[in-house]
Amino acid sequence: MLRIGFLTSGGDCQALNAAMRGVVKVIQNNCKEPYELYGFEDGYKGLIYSKFRMLTGSDFSGILTRGGTILGTSRVPFKTIDQPDENGLNKVEAMKQNYYKLQLNCLVMLGGNGSTKTANRLSEEGLNVITLPKTIDNDLWGTDMTFGFQSAVDIATTAIDQIHTTASSHGRVFIVEIMGHKVGWLPLNAGMASGADIILLPEIPYDIDKVIDAIEDRDKRGSRFTIIVVAEGAISKEDAKLSKKEYAKKLAASKHPSVSYELADLITKKTGREVRVTVPGHVQRGGAPCPYDRVFASRLGAEAGKLILKGEFGYMVGYRNREMVKVPLKEVAGKLKTVDPKADIIKEAKLLGIKFGD
Repeated sequence: MLRIGFLTSGGDCQALNAAMRGVVKVIQNNCKEPYELYGFEDGYKGLIYSKFRMLTGSDFSGILTRGGTILGTSRVPFKTIDQPDENGLNKVEAMKQNYYKLQLNCLVMLGGNGSTKTANRLSEEGLNVITLPKTIDNDLWGTDMTFGFQSAVDIATTAIDQIHTTASSHGRVFIVEIMGHKVGWLPLNAGMASGADIILLPEIPYDIDKVIDAIEDRDKRGSRFTIIVVAEGAISKEDAKLSKKEYAKKLAASKHPSVSYELADLITKKTGREVRVTVPGHVQRGGAPCPYDRVFASRLGAEAGKLILKGEFGYMVGYRNREMVKVPLKEVAGKLKTVDPKADIIKEAKLLGIKFGD
């Protein structure tokens, strides 16, 4: 009997269901022995507190196009994984006990960076684990692409596209804040796709005077408006010099809800220009996966299913140089794939006239 557990961890995104469906389709069509499928509810919390349900083929019917996750999700930070809960429960031991209680042959975890660190920890504890790279941020090391990213790019691009007409009509500076706390792949791609004039990323600290110079240069060339795409984790050159503790203290004392509003306030004070801020927020995670993500997540799931049938565990299924690969979890855990300020895509964006405030 082959017994497989599934859980989705961290922030939700498009194509989680498609990826799980891909794994199950391979098992259904290729497994020569009886099998059972278990779904842990709300991420690692389900594995810790033994909240699960047995899944059947019907659970995976019609979910290829469905957003979110049929299992629910939650965040259990890796930094707290070795801390007992409020009742003194050892979380790691509880997860191991529930894995063995169900006599699982494998745990399939769909998650991002922090979730993968926990998966690696369980692998080091002796559990058979396979992970699939999920995040709209595309920041997982070891894979060129994560599922959910292209869908989020589509949504963020549409939001910026919509701003163009009102910005041009009123001759305003518009700031669109796109998700990306530590890594700027999403705002970079959405900004380029929508023809943004300025893109501010966490990896390239900006100079407010350079941002204003770019706005005024557009004015001189007869452009009535400026579109600035700002990653939620964008940071000024001055703030980048602060320690993490000092920067956190500054943010806590700020009257602005985010960096975009602080930037808007500075631009208005220095130029007198009317500035508007738009924050698409969690809509970037929502809705049905785009066709690319449906195919991509299905392929990742298929590769994971193949690894399960071959008895190969301790890997993340990744995508490198247009090929599916298996990457050891110990090589993935704890590493972020950031935007290199010297990368070709940044150089090409600058050739197109996009400014980064550096």
